[in-house]
Amino acid sequence: MKNILDKKQAKTPYFFKKEKGATMVEYAIMLAMLTIVSLAVITSLGQSVSATFSTVNSTLTTTG
Repeated sequence: MKNILDKKQAKTPYFFKKEKGATMVEYAIMLAMLTIVSLAVITSLGQSVSATFSTVNSTLTTTG
């Protein structure tokens, strides 16, 4: 069994054996995408919350 694995490993190209760099690039891309999505959601929710507080403030001001 070990002989079969050794032969198979010898046939795989070098770039399949070294995946450390590819993994770091994948994590960097995921981090960038997460950052962009988070900023978009926070910006969108921030405007919505600000509008809600403005409405509540104007309602309290006119009734009080």
